[in-house]
Amino acid sequence: MSDAELDQANAALDALLAEHDPTAEGYEEFRGHQYDHGLAWVQYPKGKGGLGIRPQLQREVNRRLAEAGAKPMDPSMFFIALAGPTILTHGNDAQHDRFLRPMFTGEHKWCQLFSEPGAGSDFAGLGTKAVEDGDEWIVNGQKVWNTLAHIADWGMLVTRTDPDMPKHKGMTYFALDMKAEGVEVRPLRQITGEAEFNEVYMTDVRVPDDCRIGDRGEGWRAALTTLMNERTAIGGGGGGSAPKVGSGPIGNLVKVYEASDQKCEARQDELMQLWIRAEVLRLTNMRAIQAAKKGQPGPEGSVAKLAGAELNKDIYSWAVDLQGMAGQIGFDYTFRRPGAVDLDGSSQGIGYAFLRARANSIEGGTSEVLRNIMGEQMLGLPGEPRIDKDVAWSDVPKN
Repeated sequence: MSDAELDQANAALDALLAEHDPTAEGYEEFRGHQYDHGLAWVQYPKGKGGLGIRPQLQREVNRRLAEAGAKPMDPSMFFIALAGPTILTHGNDAQHDRFLRPMFTGEHKWCQLFSEPGAGSDFAGLGTKAVEDGDEWIVNGQKVWNTLAHIADWGMLVTRTDPDMPKHKGMTYFALDMKAEGVEVRPLRQITGEAEFNEVYMTDVRVPDDCRIGDRGEGWRAALTTLMNERTAIGGGGGGSAPKVGSGPIGNLVKVYEASDQKCEARQDELMQLWIRAEVLRLTNMRAIQAAKKGQPGPEGSVAKLAGAELNKDIYSWAVDLQGMAGQIGFDYTFRRPGAVDLDGSSQGIGYAFLRARANSIEGGTSEVLRNIMGEQMLGLPGEPRIDKDVAWSDVPKN
């Protein structure tokens, strides 16, 4: 039986490659043409970087483009997997036209401005204020743990616009120009020596109302779209597709084991237990990616994010142990400002990965928060008591 959607994708690919050579054109230029042919996110509507077909066909598109010599996505563009679905789902047509194409080409890089010093796990408790002033909003506040904010052109910003409403109902979502007057980005040096994370201060920053994503007071709904896509992206390693069998952290561990002098039946059994967990996670990621239709993934993303965070820590702890005293040898801790996200540290050696994996159980929602979400929303277990659920944010005691 003919697959009409596959035929549609292949026809668009044929037209793109007939008109544009990815080996001859620049990265941003070719990705612009890819967007215009509906091959950026094939599940998106026509005219918005897609063809309106099932998202699983993006893998076929990416495969053919790679065979034709197209460059892989720049790792500094990790946040298009979060900002793109959020803007498509909650933004208006003018915002689609303004943001989606330059986001996909890499002309505009994005970051996420969610957590605050007093509102991390309790994200809805955030206090960054946005006060309406004509056709602008004046924003004051501080955000923290903002990955790659130092290279970002735009930020996904959630603010408090109505302190007299309960905390989940008084939030509004904006696209923030990171080069605007009053925006200050400061590095946060990590245990790895680098400053991938940042803290961002906003002092009387003026944000035009046409940068508001969604309605006033609907920031929580828009933020959930971002968070669910973040967990899917982190759970899948940030690559936009499920990893191959035996790749990533588990592949690194196998290499360490093969070079180790500790090979024995007991250790091999431990390795196979980790391998099985990695394969179950890979299959879960496949389901999560396939379920991510038009910006709202299913619960598989939260499952994969939690499982992946704990697995990465176990894998690299075991890898360091296998190396014996050689595992205590460090690497270059020189302060540096990376230009890309390396979620599991697979590309930078075992010592780095062991330290970087500590962050996996915090970023994108702590493992404890994800267990609560799954217990309540997936398993139907009783929720924790929330005495501030219906109380105005301004009346809730602050730390």
